[in-house]
Amino acid sequence: MGLFNRRPKLRPADRPPLQPDERVLAWAAAGDGGGVLVASTLGLWLPGRPARLGWDEVLKAVWSGRELTVTAAERVAERADYVVVADAAPSTHLLLDPGDLPHQVRARVTRSVAYTQHHPVPGGAGRIAARRVPGMDGLTWTVRYDPGTPVDDAEVVAETDRLVAEARSATAPADV
Repeated sequence: MGLFNRRPKLRPADRPPLQPDERVLAWAAAGDGGGVLVASTLGLWLPGRPARLGWDEVLKAVWSGRELTVTAAERVAERADYVVVADAAPSTHLLLDPGDLPHQVRARVTRSVAYTQHHPVPGGAGRIAARRVPGMDGLTWTVRYDPGTPVDDAEVVAETDRLVAEARSATAPADV
């Protein structure tokens, strides 16, 4: 790489409060002067957020070539073996010099997904997902219902419970 292609380092003032075992993978300044986005081994630090968004908490990340739009999971309900989530308000950031940030976000979010399947349920449908969480053994299970699905209906809950149990069983490691 030539001398003129090098990006400046992340300024100490822009560095988020990383965990001892966390390291910066990529970063980019928001084009509107609204702070810095930082991808780390444990998640994504967004301007205006006091804490990191774990890779398993990112439902969608879309790179337009100029803007990165991130949609986080918002917890709606806790069930015995999974969490029901919905889309939080998307966060869009103009990145004039994105560097490797969009690639790292895509790679890390994709790597966190261990299982994903869309299933019909009574009165609608939902996506069951199992995600890897850095530094944690096992998988975290979530369900994101399609709009209009009656999420609190007893039949929906029972069918979702059955589908999650079936998926957990199918993805469990075989006894050694």
